[in-house]
Amino acid sequence: KIPKPFTTKDKNGNSYTIKIGSKFTSKYNITRLVFYETFPDIRDAISCEKQIKGWLRAKKIALIESVNPKWEDLSVEWYE
Repeated sequence: KIPKPFTTKDKNGNSYTIKIGSKFTSKYNITRLVFYETFPDIRDAISCEKQIKGWLRAKKIALIESVNPKWEDLSVEWYE
């Protein structure tokens, strides 16, 4: 199952990030962050998030694979 995208704010409140892969961990047994995109303005991030939510599964997979073809966990280094 392709997880839903969601928007988060960085620690400093300076940028907003669209992520696919970690918010619904308990519900969907998701263990990896496979895509994220950062925006300077929350309105842009929310707009993009809503757009991605409306996409078909194949288009979401193509987006993920365009930046992360091996579906590696992009958050591994964040917690080291």
